[in-house]
Amino acid sequence: MKRKPFIAGNWKMNNLVSGARRLASQIAQISGGIEEAALAVFPPFTALDQVKKAVADTRVMVGAQDIFWEDAGAFTGEISAAMVRDLGCSHVIIGHSERRQYARETDADVNKKIRAALRHGLSPIVCVGESLKEWERGESLSRVESQLEAGLHEIDAADMVSVIIAYEPIWAIGTGLTAEPDQAEKVHARIREWIEENYGAAAADCAIILYGGSVKPSNAAALFMESNIDGFLVGGASLDAESFIGIASEALRACKDKK
Repeated sequence: MKRKPFIAGNWKMNNLVSGARRLASQIAQISGGIEEAALAVFPPFTALDQVKKAVADTRVMVGAQDIFWEDAGAFTGEISAAMVRDLGCSHVIIGHSERRQYARETDADVNKKIRAALRHGLSPIVCVGESLKEWERGESLSRVESQLEAGLHEIDAADMVSVIIAYEPIWAIGTGLTAEPDQAEKVHARIREWIEENYGAAAADCAIILYGGSVKPSNAAALFMESNIDGFLVGGASLDAESFIGIASEALRACKDKK
């Protein structure tokens, strides 16, 4: 099944409000020529409101980089799903490897955050991926499967319609290294098989599975040509409007010859 490319830009801890507003405006301005692609940007919490205003009345969606699993309470420094939804966010990134590494986020935490996102009508982009050592030991598939099983524990089929999976090999994030298209496809195909095994063929057919890990315009087309890669979760390249839109354009070009 051919799907229109879904291109998500994770800005991570970059840009003050003025810079975020300017980047969002640039992306919105030059995105008109790629109407067949879905675009979403994920600025820091401090810039969500201004970025949402900058892309108002355009096709560009806005999401948060993380949420806490409780709706309210004495949780100093945390941000709830209700809060980001109140700002107009449609998506949220959950379980990114940097959250798992630096904030010691567990699969159980990921599961609770997914539930919170779904309660408030947010579409979670759930990140999975293996370390360099796991990849070298040939454990990529087993590691990803374990993250899916724990992270999506007791998430039902009705809610899976809103869940996006992002495969991000940790060894390829911000390193300049990228999984070869056939390597990424192998993991993406297993993710889709796992969804079918647990949620049925219809859910698997509709599922959006993104690739992340040093994606740029020069490698986007080759990656998107693979059968089970539906788009990208972009890091550094999303901080430049031309580069971000270039990735979307290359994915659209490849979509015509999609396997």
